[in-house]
Amino acid sequence: MKKIIRVNVICFFSLILLSCFSKKTKKEYVSSSKVESSEIQNLMKPIDSFISMRMKESGIVGLGAAIIVNKELVWMKGYGHADKEKKTPFTSKTAMSIASISKTFTGALLMSAVESGLLSLDADINTYLPFKVTNPYFPKEKITLRQLATHTSSLVDDYEVYDKTYHYGNAKPEDLGDFLANYFTPNGEHYSKKNFMNKKPGTYRDYSNIAAGLAGYIIESVTGQKLWEYAGEKIFKRLKMLETCWSLAEVDLDKHSKQYEKIGDSLEIIPLYSLVTYPDGGVHTSVSDLSSFFIALLNQGLYQDTRILKKETVDEMLKFQFTEASRPENINLKEPNKNSGIFWSTKRDVTLIGHGGSDYGVSTDMFCNLSKEVGVILFSNTGGANTRAIFDELWKYGIQIKDL
Repeated sequence: MKKIIRVNVICFFSLILLSCFSKKTKKEYVSSSKVESSEIQNLMKPIDSFISMRMKESGIVGLGAAIIVNKELVWMKGYGHADKEKKTPFTSKTAMSIASISKTFTGALLMSAVESGLLSLDADINTYLPFKVTNPYFPKEKITLRQLATHTSSLVDDYEVYDKTYHYGNAKPEDLGDFLANYFTPNGEHYSKKNFMNKKPGTYRDYSNIAAGLAGYIIESVTGQKLWEYAGEKIFKRLKMLETCWSLAEVDLDKHSKQYEKIGDSLEIIPLYSLVTYPDGGVHTSVSDLSSFFIALLNQGLYQDTRILKKETVDEMLKFQFTEASRPENINLKEPNKNSGIFWSTKRDVTLIGHGGSDYGVSTDMFCNLSKEVGVILFSNTGGANTRAIFDELWKYGIQIKDL
C-alpha cells in the first residue's frame, strides 16, 4: 500500500553512515537442480528487450527482478541504473528501501517471538505494553496481535500525523515508543478519536501502517532488543542477507540505489529518509537477499540447510486468517477480494500471496501463486512509474520455467 507523504522541498545532502555488509557477487542467472541454467537463459533471452522497452516507456531508472520456481531461485537480473547521473548499474545486489514488504519481516519476527513463548497472537496487546491502547468507541474490547497483523485492529493511520513521521537527512526521528504512546493514549500529543475506527476490533479490515509499527514495538518490548537487532539474530545473519539492514544509519551509500519519483514528465531525486514507525516500512535490502527470505517462507521456514522458523510457525503465519466463520464485515470470501496471513497479503482477488511495497521513490513486489510453485520479486527505484506489465511478463516466464 502506498504510504502518503508530503515533501515540499527536494534537497541534496550527504551522509556519513555505517556500512551494512558486503559479499561476493552471485551470478545474475542462477541454476536450478531440476532445470539446466542454459535452458533458462535461452528461454529468458527476450525478456531483456521487453524490460528495457517498458522501462523507457514508464520512465523507470533502475530495476531488479528474480523468479523463484518450486522454492528455488532460477533467475535474477538488474536493469538500468542505481544512480542515473553516475551511470551506476542497478544489479540484483543493489540495496534499496522495500517499503511495506518490510511488514513481512515484522510478521516473521512476531512469529519467532510466539514460537519462543514470548507472545500470544490472541492475547490483549496491553499485556505487553508499558502504556494502554484502547479503542474509545469499544473500551471493553481487547485488541490482539493477530488483529494488528491482519489489519483488523480498528487502529487507523491519521495522515496529518503520519505524514510527519518521515525524516530526511540527519534529522533524528521521534522514538517509536514515545510516538505510539503519544498517538494512542488520551493525554498524548497526537491522540485523537480519529486514530480509531468506530468498529469493534476484529470486525473490519482497514490497512494500518501505525498498527504495524505497534506490533514491531511489542516485539521490542518482550525481546529487549531493537527490531533490527532481533532481525539480525533471527533472520539476516542466518540467511547471510549481507546487503540487508533496518536502520538508515547502517546503509552503505556505495551499494544503495538512489530514489527517484516520476511526476508527470519530470523525474525528481528523493533523498533517503528514515521512519518513526520503521516496523511498517524501514527495511533496505537487495533482490538477491530478499529471495533467500522469500524462499525460506515458501519452504516452511527452511532455506537450503538453514531454518529461521519451525514448519508449524510458518504455516500459521501464511495461512488465510479470514474464514466464513470468522471474517471482517467488509471481506467477501464467496467472491474473493482480500484475505490475510500474519502481515502476509493477497492480491488480484486472492490469486497471489506475499506483499507489495510503495513509497515515495520506490516500488516493490514479492508475490507467489497459491501453490507456492512460482514467485516473482520486482524492485523499482522509481516511484510513480508503472511496473505492472513487467511483473506480468516475468510471471509468464516463471510459469514456462515451471513447465520445463
